[in-house]
Amino acid sequence: MSISDVLHDMWDTIWATLKTFEFKDAVDIVIVALILYYLFRLFRQSRAGQLVKGVIILLVTLAIATIANLTMVKFILKSVFEFAVIILVVVFQPELRQGLERLGRSNRTLRNFVNTSSSQNPETVVYKAIGDVADSCAIFSKSRTGALIVFERDSLLNEIAGSGTTLNSETSPALLGNIFFNKAPLHDGACIIREGKILSAGCILPLTKSLDISADLGTRHRAAIGLSEETDAVVVVVSEETGSISIALGGKLTRDYNRNTLYDELVELIIPGERERSNLFSVIFKSRKEKNDEKE
Repeated sequence: MSISDVLHDMWDTIWATLKTFEFKDAVDIVIVALILYYLFRLFRQSRAGQLVKGVIILLVTLAIATIANLTMVKFILKSVFEFAVIILVVVFQPELRQGLERLGRSNRTLRNFVNTSSSQNPETVVYKAIGDVADSCAIFSKSRTGALIVFERDSLLNEIAGSGTTLNSETSPALLGNIFFNKAPLHDGACIIREGKILSAGCILPLTKSLDISADLGTRHRAAIGLSEETDAVVVVVSEETGSISIALGGKLTRDYNRNTLYDELVELIIPGERERSNLFSVIFKSRKEKNDEKE
């Protein structure tokens, strides 16, 4: 059979398939593609990627053992793959939980639409909270006061917030200063900010399980990274030892912020696309900071 005959038969097969192709088939393909894409992204961003490589190596070994007729190796590997589903559920439990949590996140757009019915513009409240946090962290940095402040985004942190003391209060540098004062009962925990208000304080965050964390990072930084690995929250950390201000996001830690760079970064992360449109808020909070500096 010539190459042209093979290509002709292939085209006939493709055309016959296309003639029976329906809209539901397209939907089916898109859903499967999305599932595979998100699974691949989840595995790539976690230690599960290394485990997948191990599974592939076992499959290749099984294929070689089958071809070479290695009876004992085939028996062991086939026994392993018979319980593959249970093994994968146990091994990938953290990644599966993380994926399901992402799937079940509340919709930010819907939440913002509902909030527009309130008397106070929710965007104004969030900008005020960002400014108060930036001001407070600048003070904490100078006084070497440890702090851990979490901005909730799409991932709801009800379980984390429940581990602390519920406040439901407006933000202010004075209140944040009282929360993280080193003699205060809530200073060792995290402060959760939801939609511009302090939801709770003294909250316990999960520590990171990553082995690639620098040895000079303490419990606060490890807790910040741990929460950012499991959720999409933006976590601000002030080091008690050095006064350094850091942000944890997506399992990564960026360091050495000052008041203004922290404010700008939080605006960009928490209110994406609104930074240019809301320069008025930036001017207000930055001018307030300049006035405070002049008084000092």
